[in-house]
Amino acid sequence: MLIIVIDALLSFLLYANIVYYRFFNDFITLPVLTQSKNFGELGGSTQALMKPYDVLFFIDTLVLIGLVLFKVVKPHTDRLNVRAILTVFVSAIMIFIVNLSLAEADRPQLLSRTFDRNYLVKYLGAYNYTIYDIIQNTRSSSAQRALADSSDLTDVENYTKSNYADPNPAYFGKYKGMNVIYISLESLQDFVINFKMPDGQEVTPFLNSLTMGANNTVYFNNFFHQTGQGKTSDAEFMMENSLFPLPQGSVFTMKAQNTFEASPAILSSRGYETAAFHGNNKTFWNRDEMYKSLGYERFFDSKYYDMSPANTKNYGMKDKPFFKESIPYLTKLKQPFYSKLILLSNHFPFGMDKQDTTFPVGDYGDSVVNNYFQSANYMDQAVKQFFGDLKKQGLLDHTIVVMYGDHYGISENHNSAMEKVIGKPIDAFENAQLQRVPLFFHHIPKVKGAAHPAYGTNSIYGGDVDVRPTVLNLLGINTKDYIQFGTDLFSKQHRQIIPFRNGDVITNQYTITDGNVFSNKTGKPVDKSLGKPYEVIGKKELDLSDKVVYGDLLRFYKPKRFCIL
Repeated sequence: MLIIVIDALLSFLLYANIVYYRFFNDFITLPVLTQSKNFGELGGSTQALMKPYDVLFFIDTLVLIGLVLFKVVKPHTDRLNVRAILTVFVSAIMIFIVNLSLAEADRPQLLSRTFDRNYLVKYLGAYNYTIYDIIQNTRSSSAQRALADSSDLTDVENYTKSNYADPNPAYFGKYKGMNVIYISLESLQDFVINFKMPDGQEVTPFLNSLTMGANNTVYFNNFFHQTGQGKTSDAEFMMENSLFPLPQGSVFTMKAQNTFEASPAILSSRGYETAAFHGNNKTFWNRDEMYKSLGYERFFDSKYYDMSPANTKNYGMKDKPFFKESIPYLTKLKQPFYSKLILLSNHFPFGMDKQDTTFPVGDYGDSVVNNYFQSANYMDQAVKQFFGDLKKQGLLDHTIVVMYGDHYGISENHNSAMEKVIGKPIDAFENAQLQRVPLFFHHIPKVKGAAHPAYGTNSIYGGDVDVRPTVLNLLGINTKDYIQFGTDLFSKQHRQIIPFRNGDVITNQYTITDGNVFSNKTGKPVDKSLGKPYEVIGKKELDLSDKVVYGDLLRFYKPKRFCIL
């Protein structure tokens, strides 16, 4: 019976990885396994990843149970031979060592470059990888914090200050005292902006209008998400802390008790009221605890909304009723305020209820890709509705609205359909380019006598960690004394280097991915040595950021001043 139990557990672990990989192109880590409540609340999203033939993954367990039930085999009752058991274990260890040696020869620094889980599973196997992951997480989750002291922050502080980018003096602080609204555009990738369906309909007509500079808007078309396994929560974390997400799991669920220098806390200390809005349970991604650490004073979760079946989809509230019901809460906040609204409708497996939209689905031979355009269009309509309501309430003229795609929506498992969408083959280079997500700074007002960022499309390269210093500089808050790995997107000294948790790095010249270096202009491979300096920078920044988060180093950070100029 013990063999059957072990076999069942191993089959479940293997199957969990398969389902997870179907969407995320990644393997489960220990922190993800412990986030079981999130999986339960995802509901339809998880079911959409399951296939009828998946029962075959458990066929061995079912056969074993059948053999025992029908007494084809009988349980072994004789005393086990200790020498035989020892021989099996020693042989297994020797085989593992040989396998690991061969893997290390083929892929140097395999275990030290742990950000690439695909390589780890490829060379170690799914089960050995799981053991390795458990050891890694056990070491990082508690030991680093217990052993850390203030001296560990020295390298981090020296690095971040040496790479600080001075704000553009022409408009630094010109928007002091304005409200700030962040809108997380669920799963919105940049390829859909200005995309037209075969019948000529624009998928996101309202957002498209903003790319032309409508209402003094700046749109970044070379902005990349840098999320890891925490997806939406990782995007939130980077946007408000200018730190990178963790290599495994989510900061929200693993490090909610840490000390942070997040935007809500910074602005709250300067007279802003801070609030987050999300049409889902407050415990999802552990937000009820994490938001306290980030400095949010108020959190409007599902209990503040009408969560009737007509208003909900998948695992949360539909965007239009969510926006509509958020307006009364938003208008009652004391100004200036800093707020964040998280959308949900454009979430895997996408698609909309028939009564909510007449927009057509795509015809690309893949239901996920086909449905994506319909739910993206619905989200665009909801955003337009929200802007209209902000204007009616008199808020739009003195509010900076920051809208961003939080992470990819369509994984590379759907590349065959995506090739039809973008009209070209998708190789490693093109797959990296598909990690672009839109970023909008809406309604940056004109100030007499001041130069401004060019309204419309801005082609500067940047990522999630660059948003916090950009927003704080616009509000007149000097970020030089903060620990941050991003730089102001409007600064003349902005560094166009974007590291990713899987080890990729993208710059304004090169894309470093899949062991190769590509020219952004041609999409063709170039000399690998051209990418080496950027790989070094990317790894250093990820390592230093991990050091801050795992060691909870900001609890030791007490700079002399945090000034507003």
